[in-house]
Amino acid sequence: MKEQEKLILMGRSKVQHGQHNDRIFVDDYKHALDPYLIDKLDLMVEDHEYGKIIAKTPKAAKIKFIRNGFDQEAKIPGFYNGKKSCFFMAKYTNPDRKVVSNRDELLSIVREAKKKKKDTKMLTPLEEGYEIKLLDLRDAKRIADIYDQVFKTHPYPIEDPIYIEENMGHETLYFGLLKDDELIGVSACCVNFHEENVEVTDFAILPKYRGYNYSMHLMKKMETVMIAAGMKTAYTMTRAGSPSMNKIFGKNGYKYGGTLWNNNQISGGIESMNIWYKSFETITKKQ
Repeated sequence: MKEQEKLILMGRSKVQHGQHNDRIFVDDYKHALDPYLIDKLDLMVEDHEYGKIIAKTPKAAKIKFIRNGFDQEAKIPGFYNGKKSCFFMAKYTNPDRKVVSNRDELLSIVREAKKKKKDTKMLTPLEEGYEIKLLDLRDAKRIADIYDQVFKTHPYPIEDPIYIEENMGHETLYFGLLKDDELIGVSACCVNFHEENVEVTDFAILPKYRGYNYSMHLMKKMETVMIAAGMKTAYTMTRAGSPSMNKIFGKNGYKYGGTLWNNNQISGGIESMNIWYKSFETITKKQ
């Protein structure tokens, strides 16, 4: 089992940290309740020598982070209940962590993905014998096996069935692509019912089944379920160096929100991640 980031509460805020990603990630900042959080983060960096701090924060707290040496790397409009924006604020405590040697190449991938016009055509139906369904605890080992085959490394230990089972009990839904009952692809939704947003993530298709738009089928299925559940905004963090995944989101109506540079472990090393987001409210108004 690969090293897992530690999840702790600092005041009322959820904070993840660990050497695996060499960072601190403030996933749920309660700015009104945690006036001294940034000071605590700086002390944690001193104790563990982490190279980066990244925090998701509402606009009301943005200026506090800027005054403490943070810069904005990305933004998701409508993140909070379809109304207020979320900002990804970053601070590099190791100067080497801020160096991105392939920055121009990564930004060119974004430019190409943004050129992709929204795909309004109907997807070709799945072939006979294929189906997409919501998975449950009985599928945890199969899900973990798929992830273990597809990802060399990952920010979280998704190759561990126990981790998958625990996630299923904490507002994470897993969707599976099956061929004659054999699981050949997986994706996940991390749902925040209180803030009415959802992260669509961890798309994994076995190599021999790639190139058939199966990730798009998984995305469409998840979006249908999430819209029915009342979610207002969807977002994703996708590998900045993956042209195919960025293009999938670009042509599915997602907008580019920014890049988290040298952010986390994925596929064998620390990589940059692009933020893409989509408002579901414009979709529901048309229905």
